Amino acid sequence: MTDGAAAAGPAAPTAPAAGPRPGSADERNGEALVEVRDLKTYYPIKAGILRRTVGQVRAVDGVDFEVRRGEVFGLVGESGCGKTTLGRTIVRLEKATSGQVLLDGGDVLSFDGRDLKKMRRRMQVIFQDPVGSLNPRMPISDIIGEGLLAQADKQNGWGERKVRDKRVSDYLEVVGLRRDYTRRYPHEFSGGQRQRIGIARALALSPEFIFADEPVSALDVSIQSQILNLLIDLREQFDLTFLFVAHNLSVVQYISDRVGVMYLGKLVEMADVAELYAHPRHPYTIALLSAIPDPDPRVKSRRLVLTGDVPSPANPPSGCRFHTRCWLRRQLNNPENCETEDPPFRELASGHRVACHWAESVVDAAVADVVPTADIEVPTELPTPQDVGAPVVTEIETPSVTDVVEPAEEAAGTAGEARPEEPQGPTQGRV
Repeated sequence: MTDGAAAAGPAAPTAPAAGPRPGSADERNGEALVEVRDLKTYYPIKAGILRRTVGQVRAVDGVDFEVRRGEVFGLVGESGCGKTTLGRTIVRLEKATSGQVLLDGGDVLSFDGRDLKKMRRRMQVIFQDPVGSLNPRMPISDIIGEGLLAQADKQNGWGERKVRDKRVSDYLEVVGLRRDYTRRYPHEFSGGQRQRIGIARALALSPEFIFADEPVSALDVSIQSQILNLLIDLREQFDLTFLFVAHNLSVVQYISDRVGVMYLGKLVEMADVAELYAHPRHPYTIALLSAIPDPDPRVKSRRLVLTGDVPSPANPPSGCRFHTRCWLRRQLNNPENCETEDPPFRELASGHRVACHWAESVVDAAVADVVPTADIEVPTELPTPQDVGAPVVTEIETPSVTDVVEPAEEAAGTAGEARPEEPQGPTQGRV
């Protein structure tokens, strides 16, 4: 353990009473903590001298799902598909156009005053940018203590500086940092340590639900593994529920219990993580999984290459939003309903939902862990399809590391400044 890591656990924050392991089968099949019903978040497009509204960007367009108590729900998709907007709308950082977000049955979107304040304590955020999310003019004690002060009352005593400072020190130790870091400023820490500070800030209010917005995307790969293992440990210790947003499919597979796939503001597939990665049924999900590189550099990568540009959320296609790029539609001779009918988000098997008219046409490929290609079965009801078979795939060389690895963590501080060493912690090396 390095100098940057805590030597012992804190006295104040305590783990929940013994019970089912968060994320276990008993928990995942349990009750929903957060339910999202037909949620829509639109942004107006204004033009002209009078700035009149001439259109809308449909960032989130009719999303339905639930996050069960104690689980990690992973959300994946291309950049701009609405993942972050969905999460920010759930925790009231963005204004919803319509729909409901239920927290233990209460509609979060209708809360105000005291109810909204209580909700803020129960739902917290870990932001993507470990640099921009921390105020450079404030010491760590104030950055983490700011939320405690806002939620202070006579019962918790957080209005007293000594009480706040002790709680801040306790949670710094929980995330693997030293207790005496409270008086330091953000520029004195590395990117991984800053993200740990952001995690401590989210934990300090003892929330039940945490929206983690790509918390490892700005970090070096070695630091990513430490942060992921830390989040797993914290979930078990404090019985947390996560909505985990990422675009790295391997990261989502490692940490999640269930996974939802978003495309152009809509959920297109959702299932348990093992089911989704072994038996994907939406053509977009299959294309995403085919992009995961093989760890053996001698193995040639085969993938489905999606043609065409991603449509604009301000003017989405009619029918299925993926039909303009769908390889399955082309193989099935362009069935008309793909272009004219919006596919319902229906259940194919227990817990496995998909928004595709022809999902039953996809059968398992002969690949165990990922599906770089897919075989197609011709539905009997499809009128005389032609050229039905395996989808057209393009052989490409294995992508370089820079294609699949997130940007490396930038060095913090200015030249000549000493920087605390990144804590290793007992969880290092599990990924």
